[in-house]
Amino acid sequence: MAMAAIEMRGVAKRFGEITALDDVTMTVEPAEIYGFLGPNGAGKSTTIDLLLDFTRPDAGELEVLGRDVTQAPVAIKHRTGVLPEGFELYDRLTAREHVAFAIESKQSDEDPAQLLDRVGLAADADRRAGGFSKGMGQRLGLAMALVGSPELLILDEPTAGLDPNGARELRSIVREERDRGAAVFFSSHLLGQVEAVCDRVGILRDGALVAEDSIEGLRETRDTDTTLRISIGAASAAALDAVRDVGGVSDVSRTNGSLTVVCRSGAKMDVLGALEASSIAVEDFTTEETSLTELFARYTEEPA
Repeated sequence: MAMAAIEMRGVAKRFGEITALDDVTMTVEPAEIYGFLGPNGAGKSTTIDLLLDFTRPDAGELEVLGRDVTQAPVAIKHRTGVLPEGFELYDRLTAREHVAFAIESKQSDEDPAQLLDRVGLAADADRRAGGFSKGMGQRLGLAMALVGSPELLILDEPTAGLDPNGARELRSIVREERDRGAAVFFSSHLLGQVEAVCDRVGILRDGALVAEDSIEGLRETRDTDTTLRISIGAASAAALDAVRDVGGVSDVSRTNGSLTVVCRSGAKMDVLGALEASSIAVEDFTTEETSLTELFARYTEEPA
């Protein structure tokens, strides 16, 4: 079994009277995109600081790429790519010089031009970074993070400043990194970006990890509602009754050959099965699941 990219066991961190992290146990596997979520003050930044050995835990064990962070920070750094929040550029250096510096520090032999092309900055390689927009700065920071084909990417608010096209391109690069085997730790408050790209998510609340699962798994755990829109032929009253009688169904309505069913997430297949058993032909159907935004609110705002 491959070692975890990140393994936290019972990690706690306090700053004076404030408990930033409280007994956090979390695993990020190789070749997965892990979304790390939490409201302001939940402990996300502290977690990232611990992963990067900027601060050290008061209790628990923390391993990155199979090594104790406090014992092997330099070795881990060489195998990790980082795009920090609020990444700052050197105004007088060109994009190419920024990437060349990262290549030298990682003792890599990559071509800066190829990395800049990958993030959409090929035409700006020899521009000084002082004239870059925030989005261009994010792209440059990502190029630097990709140096050395890291086994772990730690991306903190990576889509900040990017327009929709830029965000889509970043998600594509993140998937490519996952597909070659890298783990991606994706911390963001933009829940739509997380929902679009992450395999699993962890939700932090008041320093504690209150959920860790796929988004579908979170829906099932919270037993959320799904809206099914089903295209059917003529439906008898008996068929509608059959759907209403399915466990977990809360509402059924019919308009113009379409059936709208509100049900618990786990009851979707039962609804379709009830129609089939009533000899109703299902021509097509779509589902509208509870969004990650709604799930996030349930995990972070409802009473614990």
